[in-house]
Amino acid sequence: MRIFCFYPVKKIINSPLPDGPYIVIANHTSYLDIFLMYSILPNQPFVFLGKSEILSYPLIGTFFKDLNVPVDRKNKKNSRKSYFEAIKKVKQGYSLIIFPEGGYSNKGLPKMRPFKPGSFRLAKTLNIPLIPITFTNNFKLFSDPTLFKATAYPGFVRAYIHPHIPVEEVQKMEISELCDYCFDVINAPLLKEYPHLKDTK
Repeated sequence: MRIFCFYPVKKIINSPLPDGPYIVIANHTSYLDIFLMYSILPNQPFVFLGKSEILSYPLIGTFFKDLNVPVDRKNKKNSRKSYFEAIKKVKQGYSLIIFPEGGYSNKGLPKMRPFKPGSFRLAKTLNIPLIPITFTNNFKLFSDPTLFKATAYPGFVRAYIHPHIPVEEVQKMEISELCDYCFDVINAPLLKEYPHLKDTK
């Protein structure tokens, strides 16, 4: 899809990846964030841990039916089931892709929303590294297709693959501390490219 739609990826930071499995956390502003993971992590099998609603979306739902661990946040029992399914996938050798903002809003992009703690709790439970990734312009290239005047045109994707957070650091930090640290790492390139975000609440 990326090649066909002319979305070359420019890795502004391209830190080496550790041996898998690991958890990738990234900001989320566009459906491109999902598809581009296959180009960024071509040699590591992974599944997405994301909202169950995605399976009802045209094309995307079909594509990710077997590549997604759906999370039903409205049902605690199903949400817990997804948690254990994610653990099972990691034990089978799969890495996890998680967007810790829990989705995205079309307003105020690319400003990030507060991170949910689930991905960081999982990293500590599974004793695996975290890899922070920042996408800075996907929202400009491909916006929400459900919008009447949605944007969709080719262009270079700017990606920052930050240095991974090793297991030792993951275990040393509290969940809240780890959450805040990863937020700041991922947010830094956004603040650099869009200085006005520093003044928004």
